[in-house]
Amino acid sequence: MARERKLLQQAVAIVAVIPVATGLYGVLFGQALTGDAVSISAESHFRYLSGLLLGIGLCFWSTLPSIEIHTGRIRLLTLLVVIGGLSRLIGLALTGLPSLVMLGGLIVELIVAPVLCLWQTRVANRYAEEYGVAEA
Repeated sequence: MARERKLLQQAVAIVAVIPVATGLYGVLFGQALTGDAVSISAESHFRYLSGLLLGIGLCFWSTLPSIEIHTGRIRLLTLLVVIGGLSRLIGLALTGLPSLVMLGGLIVELIVAPVLCLWQTRVANRYAEEYGVAEA
């Protein structure tokens, strides 16, 4: 169990680099990431959403020390990520294909994050069997 827990911690740590890095970049540089010129209000909204992305990544990192007991937090964060991915998917249907980077984000949001969530549940259940406790 200790090996699987460590692998899960490493996977979550690596995947969470994506929202932390892109969120921080968006907060600091705004829409420069896309190269599009937008209004000041759109720029402000982009920075706000980037801050949320940064926060989600930091919250995922906050689960790392005791990842086996943070099932509720992981599930909530995964739900937020999946809702964002579904929103991106709706945008794809309404406006067309975005860049490959954005399609990569879609894969992380709709496939990678749920798989990590299910893996965390497995680790949490094994922890509960061994120690008799787990967070819902």
